[in-house]
Amino acid sequence: MRPILLQGHVSHPGKKLHPRKTNDHSQERSLNQIKYNREGDLLFSVAKDKVVCAWFTSNGERLGTYTGHQGAIWTVDISPDSTLLATGAADNAIKLWNVRTGENVKTWEFPTAVKRVQFSEDGRQLLAVTEKRMGYLGTIVVYDIRYGDDLTDQANEHSLRITCEDSKATVAGWSYLDKYIISAHEDGTVTQWDAKV
Repeated sequence: MRPILLQGHVSHPGKKLHPRKTNDHSQERSLNQIKYNREGDLLFSVAKDKVVCAWFTSNGERLGTYTGHQGAIWTVDISPDSTLLATGAADNAIKLWNVRTGENVKTWEFPTAVKRVQFSEDGRQLLAVTEKRMGYLGTIVVYDIRYGDDLTDQANEHSLRITCEDSKATVAGWSYLDKYIISAHEDGTVTQWDAKV
């Protein structure tokens, strides 16, 4: 397998780097997270340039972009069936995207930045971690995700909310079979939560 260099995140999303200027990195932005879909044929990347890039893994060609966030995008995840894409950003929002069309089908807003998103193993739930800042405690929230003909038909309210009072969660994810939520905290602790209650 040959390595593929992907270039597409720049400080001004409207401007593109000239392909021959590969040694000019003055406008490139560092990546915050990348995520493969389950089949491994697509790769999604996010950076501080407010744009999500989708790539073909076979040749490194950029399939397209998802635009709509107003701040640096910290996190990205794709549903197990590659239907929905979730992103969390410094604009205090989670955005849910239709992978095929690029349409933003739902936005959930918070008082602070969203640092992590992750779909459950079956894709029926979306977990998010919010930042502790400006007098707000960090939280772990879970939304139920609906599939079908109308992907915009998503719940407005979370189905589960965990407030991290002792130390903010920096990352969280689902355990095997989505029974637990495992979170890592700023003070070095790791916590296991019952995902139902």
